[in-house]
Amino acid sequence: MTDPDPDPEPDAAIAALDLDLEEEAARLLSFGRHAAHPDGGFGWLDEDGRLDPARPVETWITSRMTHCFAIARLRGDDSVGDLVDRGVDALTGRLRDAEHGGWHSAVEGDGPVTDVKEAYAHAFVVLAAGSAYVAGHPDAARLLEDALGVLDDRFWQEGDGMVVDVWNRDWTALDPYRGVNANMHTVEALLAAYDVTGERLWLDRATRIVGRVVGVARSHDWRLPEHFDEHWRPQLDYNIDEPGHRFRPYGVTIGHLVEWARLALHLRTALGASAPEWLAGAAEKLYGAAVRRGWAVNGADGFVYTTDFSDQPVVRERMHWVVAEAIAAAWTLHRDLGGAAYLEQFERWWHYADTYLLDRDRGSWHHELSPTNQPSATVWQGKPDIYHAYQATILPLLRPAASFAGAVSVAAG
Repeated sequence: MTDPDPDPEPDAAIAALDLDLEEEAARLLSFGRHAAHPDGGFGWLDEDGRLDPARPVETWITSRMTHCFAIARLRGDDSVGDLVDRGVDALTGRLRDAEHGGWHSAVEGDGPVTDVKEAYAHAFVVLAAGSAYVAGHPDAARLLEDALGVLDDRFWQEGDGMVVDVWNRDWTALDPYRGVNANMHTVEALLAAYDVTGERLWLDRATRIVGRVVGVARSHDWRLPEHFDEHWRPQLDYNIDEPGHRFRPYGVTIGHLVEWARLALHLRTALGASAPEWLAGAAEKLYGAAVRRGWAVNGADGFVYTTDFSDQPVVRERMHWVVAEAIAAAWTLHRDLGGAAYLEQFERWWHYADTYLLDRDRGSWHHELSPTNQPSATVWQGKPDIYHAYQATILPLLRPAASFAGAVSVAAG
């Protein structure tokens, strides 16, 4: 393991913010510590940072928290080592399906809560394993190999250049639903895997996914459909009767547009001189569509959660993760492509978060606000994890890379 390169000196724009990003990162980590579940892994936190006893331990939360603590460990916080251990122990133990392979979506007691295997959760296992590996955890290499193997064998579809979404527990029945959300986080995971292992296969697959998704978005004037059937035909009315679904909302998910923009630029960084020209343009188009169609569209500041395909707001609540991803995307656009507008928007999004989202009384960020920017809980109850907020906070402090793990450490062989 090579010692990580030091983080770059903070940009003048960071110094101009009326906010100490290192202090904010530490505040988020302090809140996240309370997620440690007595049975192993990390649980769901309420508004006050207390474990919600009614909720199981979920793989996606455990993975995201493990990733955050591993990155913090790499950045010099030795106090989180036991939390990285806790996450890896859960992912190699109670959350893993020892009988059929892969990971349960959630467990309580000694058994799974559901009978499905989700690409979304498996992508985060890869992400957590990669971050824990570069942080030096002794079991992370085996975990990463296992997770990449399951992703490759069960979810990746070579003919489509995409991943499928949901299998049953023993891998005998595949749900016909296909979705963009799981593929987005698969790109994130594959970029981290490439940074960690140096294996070109993972970069090539991330490139294929991004290329296909960008093509779909471009063909819909950058209104990205999220839901498809088994033949990858868009299902534009999917969940029209449940528009505020946490993971599969109806219509255009504004936050995913900015998240795809950032990932496109991370991919561009990974590809270096061989990066196709369309990546930068697609990032700008996706981000621009999100800002134009999602910001303050009902008269109050904040990004709406979703719109329909004629740009009318559907779910007007403001989710913290959307602002966090807008902050991260604006910074990445500013850093990689230049331009005063992106820097101004980075500062504007941070000002909004500082004004409305940062909960300095009870900790972390409010996960949801009403259309008038008051704390609400119609889609998200409590403060489940720190992943989006933590990444947005530390990204401007890191050097350019394909992933957070790559930004804080030299890829290991």
